[in-house]
Amino acid sequence: MSYLRVSVFAAFLAGGGIPLYVHLPQYATGTLGLSLSTLGAVLIAIRLIDMVQDPLLGRLVDRFGERRRLLAGIAVAGMSVGFLLLFSLRPEHPSGLWLLAVLVLVFTAYSLATILFYGRGVEIAAEVGERAHYRLAGFRETGTLVGILLAVSLPQIASTGLGLDGYATLGLTLALLGVALIVAGQSLWPPQSQRSQFAFSVATLRDSGALPVLALALVNALPVAITSTLFLFFVEDKLALAELAGPFLLLFFLCAGVSAPIWSRLAQRFGARRVLVPAMCLAIVSFVGAAGLPPGSAALFAVICAASGAALGADMVILPALFSVQLDRGRVSTGIAFGLWAFVAKLALALAAGVLLPVLDVVGFEPGQVNSAQALTTLTWAYALVPCFLKLCAIWMVVRLPETPVTEVR
Repeated sequence: MSYLRVSVFAAFLAGGGIPLYVHLPQYATGTLGLSLSTLGAVLIAIRLIDMVQDPLLGRLVDRFGERRRLLAGIAVAGMSVGFLLLFSLRPEHPSGLWLLAVLVLVFTAYSLATILFYGRGVEIAAEVGERAHYRLAGFRETGTLVGILLAVSLPQIASTGLGLDGYATLGLTLALLGVALIVAGQSLWPPQSQRSQFAFSVATLRDSGALPVLALALVNALPVAITSTLFLFFVEDKLALAELAGPFLLLFFLCAGVSAPIWSRLAQRFGARRVLVPAMCLAIVSFVGAAGLPPGSAALFAVICAASGAALGADMVILPALFSVQLDRGRVSTGIAFGLWAFVAKLALALAAGVLLPVLDVVGFEPGQVNSAQALTTLTWAYALVPCFLKLCAIWMVVRLPETPVTEVR
């Protein structure tokens, strides 16, 4: 039952993760009328705030572990209100400052929920044994798949009799799911165990073997952050397949979710490192393939979406589980540790948007308009080739992980 509750909570959290970044560039420029540079500045500002607040939120969770049911309720309520404000109750003439304020609310609540959620996962798995971290990750990512598919598909397909567009329907749906979770998900949050007595410092994080995994998570998250941020632009403006953007997204995340249990079983059998390297190589092949596609290549891009989605499934399962294993072995306090984990994940998405969107703006790229060859070439390099280099760096970091049980968990 704990594993099933984890799946349900993961589904809700997924709505505030990658799908938000998939929709945000198009939503901000098309629906809200903001420029790419303004959006990039907003996202960088949010990450500067996160740099301070995420570790503090982790310390808050460690300090008040006996009240984490209340903290979880506050986090879910904050996300629900933020989704409503962002998508359903948006003003007629939104500004960059308004978007910044709403996203600070959403991502602060998301950080708090993520820290609580992953810390609770370490406790649940630790009651069974180290292999349970990978099994729990499989349940968690199955729930994540459901949430991602919901959040990705609704803006393209949903409309209501209340006069709401797809984005407004998404905000309302996620808010209602949050309310249901507050009511029905209380049993997931018993008072924190003796783990709250564990210590945290950079030294304990390093000695546990978790620090290299945290660094790897940042570098490895950048390629996915880039492709997620630029996905709709690449499909609609480079491939001229706007009508297939929704199905491509669904295929990508569906393959990620379907592959997650397979990667989980492989990691349990062969070890994390031996599974991560081929998965990352599959991602590189996918990125290279996307770079050479001419407009109208629907079938080939569908294959690329399936392959890159399957590669993402390995990242989603193995890296958080590996990080959890190291924290559990080193008896490291999970609150601040997962505060750093949450910050790293969001930093990757912000760097992708904060650096690449202004670059596209400078070269004259305009979403949904006729663009120059230079603008489309820059988009292709940013979407397909920059991630290849970053993925190679991530592979180098995986190979350098020590040949110990730290990386060969069975």
